[in-house]
Amino acid sequence: MSAQEWIGSIAATLTTCSFIPQVWRVLRSRHTQDISLLMYAFFTLGVALWLAYGILLDAWPIIIANGITLLLAGTVLLLKLRFG
Repeated sequence: MSAQEWIGSIAATLTTCSFIPQVWRVLRSRHTQDISLLMYAFFTLGVALWLAYGILLDAWPIIIANGITLLLAGTVLLLKLRFG
């Protein structure tokens, strides 16, 4: 694996994993008042488009990273809509 691939893999992993604490906190507390609905709506849409882009390119690193991120960000967005 080249240095570029390592850096890309580490960046994708860290970016994707950054949502886990937020999902965990919201699932435990059911408190979403301080989360910006508009930010998560825009972000989730952006991630969905990155996923579509990865699919069109058949680029598995983009597909995997953004598929997992979409699941995590989408979870926070849905919980925000549910709990306000």
